[in-house]
Amino acid sequence: MSAVPERYIDFHAHLFPDDFFDAIWAFFRREYGLEVAHRLYARECIDFLRERGAGAVVYSNYAHRKGVARALNEWNIALLESTAGLSCFAPFHPDDDDALAMARDILQHPQVLGFKLHFLVQPFRPDDECLFPLYELVMERGKRLLMHIGTGPIGNGRVGAAYLERILERYPCLPANIAHMGAFEFGRFFSLLEGHPGLFLDTAFCFLPGKFRMYTLGPGPLEQYRDRLLYGSDFPNIFSHCDEEVAALEAMGLSDEFYRKVFRDNGEALLGRAIPGL
Repeated sequence: MSAVPERYIDFHAHLFPDDFFDAIWAFFRREYGLEVAHRLYARECIDFLRERGAGAVVYSNYAHRKGVARALNEWNIALLESTAGLSCFAPFHPDDDDALAMARDILQHPQVLGFKLHFLVQPFRPDDECLFPLYELVMERGKRLLMHIGTGPIGNGRVGAAYLERILERYPCLPANIAHMGAFEFGRFFSLLEGHPGLFLDTAFCFLPGKFRMYTLGPGPLEQYRDRLLYGSDFPNIFSHCDEEVAALEAMGLSDEFYRKVFRDNGEALLGRAIPGL
């Protein structure tokens, strides 16, 4: 059986201040009756992932409402400056009075890769014109977006492949990582990789065991698009042990090249482009 590299890159983790984590976990408990498997705060998360072989860790957080992004960005800067091998997709909310100025400022930090947009949580659509200046800023600065834009594990009226298709008509080279491989519209998001070189898909939450398993298309598309996939753990906001998802991917018996590229090489290349001199 093939195995992941001894040292890998986790391109989709979550780190928040403690009170944010508490609120998110309480929401999962109240709305879905679910408890996260790893109730760990930011520093504990970093230590846990590194003990399991993560070299570089790329995390995100998001502004669920107006007025949150600045405090989160201040917290992010403090964490990044005290932690080697850590990179961040920063929060952005277009309703903040100084949203774009704040975005320009945070992008000056070398460990900030770009911005997280979570359309399941944030109350605006991906094709809203209020986001166009952000998309243009990210492209101008050679940075990236992390977009939760798929319909899985749950959806609403602001997610779906159709939104990304419309954005790509205007910005065909948009540099974006698509969370959860675009679940549940996997085929449609895979097809968007053709002709859009800035797009990558991450594996977060797609291969969890049992009822949480989202990806069911088999090995073919994974091998076909292995140059455009990134491993992500979704840690710690998952409902089974993170090792189980890695084990599920290993059990698929994919090529050595798949594991090397998805768990390490693709991530190294993206980090090198977004963080010159890394």
